[in-house]
Amino acid sequence: MKRQKSQLILAIILGIVLSVAVGFLSSKVTQPVIASWYAGLTKPFFSPPNWLFAPVWILLYVLMGWASGRVWHFGRRHLWGKTALYHFGAQLIFNGLWSLVFFGLKNPLLGLLVIIVLLILIERTIKWFRVVDKLSSYMLYPYLIWVCFATLLNGAILYLN
Repeated sequence: MKRQKSQLILAIILGIVLSVAVGFLSSKVTQPVIASWYAGLTKPFFSPPNWLFAPVWILLYVLMGWASGRVWHFGRRHLWGKTALYHFGAQLIFNGLWSLVFFGLKNPLLGLLVIIVLLILIERTIKWFRVVDKLSSYMLYPYLIWVCFATLLNGAILYLN
């Protein structure tokens, strides 16, 4: 029993490290253009202040990592667990790709296309996580809600600029 618990904790820690690492790399693309390119864009009235993004994303990456660690632990010997983790990996790639496209390439149109694919992948990830571990799927709902909001924000920025 003790070994199971320590394996679960290790899986969660590794999941969090992986997720936060993607967030850290994304921030390296994002930060340099916040004060210049992004500040010069016309943003909708519902655009949150810039300081809010970092703490929200840190929380979301920790939840994503925690959830993926649980799925890795509970589903590692089953096809469903592997399928869930493949979806998680794909959405994590598109998560990082969005920052690269929107901020790095300064392309809100292509960013909107990427974030729509990301939304679909998050929904599929939640579906497969639910098959393996319901709690893990619930942990991804704040992420889904935030990315829905980010999609709306991305679309509004595209429209206004």
